[in-house]
Amino acid sequence: MEIASTVKHLQIPELFWLLLSSLIIACSVTAQSERPRARDIGLTPGILPPGPLNAITDVVGVQVGHSTLIKGEAVRTGVTAILPHGGNLFREKVPAAVYVGNGFGKAAGFLQVQELGHIESPILLTNTLSVGTALAAGVQWSLQQPGNEDVLSVNVVVGETNDGDLNDIRGQHVTVRDVIAAIEAAASGPVAEGSIGAGTGTRAFGWKGGIGTASRILPPSLGGYTVGALVQSNFGGILTMDGIPVGRLLGRYRYREHVEPDAGNAPRTDDQEGGSCMMVLATDAPASPRNLQRLAKRAVLGLARTGSFMSNGSGDFVIAFSTANRIPSESDTTVLAVSYLRNDAMSPLFLAAVESVEEAVYNSLLQATTITGRDSLTVQALPLDRLQEIIQNRR
Repeated sequence: MEIASTVKHLQIPELFWLLLSSLIIACSVTAQSERPRARDIGLTPGILPPGPLNAITDVVGVQVGHSTLIKGEAVRTGVTAILPHGGNLFREKVPAAVYVGNGFGKAAGFLQVQELGHIESPILLTNTLSVGTALAAGVQWSLQQPGNEDVLSVNVVVGETNDGDLNDIRGQHVTVRDVIAAIEAAASGPVAEGSIGAGTGTRAFGWKGGIGTASRILPPSLGGYTVGALVQSNFGGILTMDGIPVGRLLGRYRYREHVEPDAGNAPRTDDQEGGSCMMVLATDAPASPRNLQRLAKRAVLGLARTGSFMSNGSGDFVIAFSTANRIPSESDTTVLAVSYLRNDAMSPLFLAAVESVEEAVYNSLLQATTITGRDSLTVQALPLDRLQEIIQNRR
């Protein structure tokens, strides 16, 4: 009924693009399902085991949704929404923190998270020039939730990367409806990765980037907690996968044309200078906002393991939250009674964050499909045959 109602009110050109976009997205999802994740090809970074899904949704209650925009020859963008839990996020906030590795970006909502130490909205990822739209949509969605009829202020958290090479970013094609669709599509379980949602038009290390996720579970002797990561990869560097110098061996890495005299015809790599990486960390460990900020700082170490050096034009932002405690928006008491981990119990979680972000970046690359977009630019997916040969030769 909802689809029929939507179609009935569309004009013929709109209907045509809706059907065409649906076909393209369906083909993209099929192609993605045929591509491996890191562990499928023998990449097992770190020492800690992954969760059952090896995804941010291994943290119980966390939900992820996507809205993907593929229209015509130049629209390649979207929205990804991460919900800390499925209840009323404003009425039941979660402890949170943010960290800025390199600040060349346009994130929204970070100041209040820094000040108060909690998140009260979905976390929304999109492209650089759609931050305002995502912010407005997040506010609209939050105000419309049952129980929020008297809410006069809400802090919506939005992150972005610039997909302007593949996407007509100046057209600002993301709508409020697209953002709300991503929020309402959010669910627990497996997370779609690669060229989808906010990762539709991104690129990384000279190849197609996108959405990636991974998780780690601590052994019972270290608390048994879970840490999950989700990334929106859109940055450059010298791709390294589980210690293997993949970028160098594939002949595509930042500054190659400057350090290899015979690389005059090498593919340009300076187009990655303006990219970014959004990283979202979730955990079920009862970490305080301060220790969540310490956790967020470790995410950039995972980014470094992949070969990023956080270039001048890269906005590298981290959002971390815990599902262990909920902070009510109203209470009969002025004292909030919660239990937090001691500082000296955080180190295993730091390691889990590093490993989760590292593998999430790998999954974003491996799951991404080749995309052709604005000005007929084609960004190729990471070549699996050559990559697997490299991995086998290095083992």
